[in-house]
Amino acid sequence: MALSAAIILAAGEGTRMRSSKPKVLHSLAGKTFLERVMSSVSALEPNTLAVVVHHQAELVAEAARSYDGHVTIVNQDDIPGTGRAVQCAMRQLGEAGKLEGPVLIAASDMPLLDTATLKALLDFHDASGDDATVLTTNLDDPTGYGRIIRERDGGVLRIVEQKDANSSELAVHEVNTSVYVFDAAVLARAIEGLDSKNAQGEFYLTDALETAHANGKVGAFTASDALSVEGVNDRVQLSNLARAHNRRVCEAWMRAGVTIPDPGTTWIDDDVEIEQDVTILPGCFLQGGTVIAHDAVVGPYTTLIDVRVDAGASVERSRVQQSHIGAGATIGPWTYIRQGNELGESTKAGAFVEMKKARIGKGTKVPHLSYVGDTELGENSNVGGGTITANYDGVHKNRTRIGSNVHVGAGNLFVAPVEVGDDVTTGAGSVIRHAVPDGSMVYSENTQHVVEGWKPEWER
Repeated sequence: MALSAAIILAAGEGTRMRSSKPKVLHSLAGKTFLERVMSSVSALEPNTLAVVVHHQAELVAEAARSYDGHVTIVNQDDIPGTGRAVQCAMRQLGEAGKLEGPVLIAASDMPLLDTATLKALLDFHDASGDDATVLTTNLDDPTGYGRIIRERDGGVLRIVEQKDANSSELAVHEVNTSVYVFDAAVLARAIEGLDSKNAQGEFYLTDALETAHANGKVGAFTASDALSVEGVNDRVQLSNLARAHNRRVCEAWMRAGVTIPDPGTTWIDDDVEIEQDVTILPGCFLQGGTVIAHDAVVGPYTTLIDVRVDAGASVERSRVQQSHIGAGATIGPWTYIRQGNELGESTKAGAFVEMKKARIGKGTKVPHLSYVGDTELGENSNVGGGTITANYDGVHKNRTRIGSNVHVGAGNLFVAPVEVGDDVTTGAGSVIRHAVPDGSMVYSENTQHVVEGWKPEWER
């Protein structure tokens, strides 16, 4: 069924979030609410995708365009309400060309709204011949939601917002999800006569359904999964929804062959990819486009952000971002791998090591207490504890190049830019400022001075 237009409502302030950031730009499982809803709606391939903005309009519009470069931005005026948002959208879309066929309307604060549910709604609308169809769900606790008041034949008579509902209407458990499908012509007529004569003093879109009912037929399609249509109004609801969603994500990975001993403390974003026989230990956060190959072990207490972990590697009690961890490599504990690193097969970054834009060759080890930044390390080299690559001269970041089969003594300082050849040994405590040729041993002398019987001034 061809979708004439889709209108996503993203104009609200979301005051209950208590945030300087628009509610629709808060995130769940690695994506903002708006991005998630736009993605689900875009998969239906509407002829026009419109996002209505008002509160922090420029910020929300910029985000929407980053998610879909073809989106139509509609600016709602200062008149409040979802009904007014749709009035503004229909006016702008009508000026761009005549609308014919179904128009989908969805709220942007439903981060788990999925394409399958929307497709089922559209199919039901098409098969029923309704002039308008509202997506509903049944909740054990419907507090805060508009109630669906049905006719005897099952059609929708009206939707009553909680603040306007009487005691019998408040007892209804079927609620409005703020997702609708209207015939374009019916919608255009229904929103013409909206007013703000209600407890909130707003233009309700739900009132348009009463107009549609007076002139035609309004139906309801009940979503099979209440989680997929749950809205978020405050951070408590966001936390509860994120936890429920994450539990499903973890269970899906476990059924796919991933070992997750404690799903309650393991958080996995939607775009993460995990192969069979991976073990994710407690306290882990797998974020962004992280990819983990088979037989790898992650955790405990590890954060991976946009990281590729090859087969058999292990990352323990560390933070790694935007890097590639080679097969059989070991990371941690207490290691910080910043962006832009390439750690080869069977490498090691041990306890309290920090790396940034480093390339570490096969079999090379940086065991502990070192900083390796803007550095290339060859194969099968060993870096002694307490080694620093001094990459910043106050203006530029400079590179250090250290060859293969190099033994770096403890407490070395490489002052970049500097290059050290293959098969080199450096003495403990050396400061390397100049190039070192292959097959050399290099050290720097530091004269030791002893002052016997010395006491601090205050003691003297």
